[in-house]
Amino acid sequence: MPTWTIRPEAVTGAAVDEAMWRYFTELGRRVLGRSATEAELRAVLTEDPHQDLGPPGGEFLVARGDNGELLGCAGLRILADTPRTAELKRMYVCPGGRRAGLGRGLPLAVEDSARRLGATRIVCETNTQLTEARAMYTRYGYEETQPYEGHGGADHWYAKALGQ
Repeated sequence: MPTWTIRPEAVTGAAVDEAMWRYFTELGRRVLGRSATEAELRAVLTEDPHQDLGPPGGEFLVARGDNGELLGCAGLRILADTPRTAELKRMYVCPGGRRAGLGRGLPLAVEDSARRLGATRIVCETNTQLTEARAMYTRYGYEETQPYEGHGGADHWYAKALGQ
């Protein structure tokens, strides 16, 4: 089982772009039931960019193994229409980082970052096909809620109050 550390990193760069490509490739395969085409992957990254997952209104957290390899990532951003609410985005654990505790470590790190940015609530979205994500959110205190900020592609929305 790999050991890891989670730290904020810039949301730009080759390693992050590669992780986002892997994230959307897996998401496409699981949600669409087929591999996404390169054009579809480029389109989704254009339509929903991840640059706002960095300062000043967000943070991008990267989990790296002992040798610096990227094992997972998760981002957050403060929602413009509800400034005390953070959104968890792009949580992904690479195959090499699975079963190493990152499914708990990344959300905890995101919640800590959200508190530092002044959030009192965190929200996220997912799809029906991502059963592991839905189970994880419920296990860690997220409750299903109404859609927020026009995210039309998701099937399930979750929220959690952040205690101090």
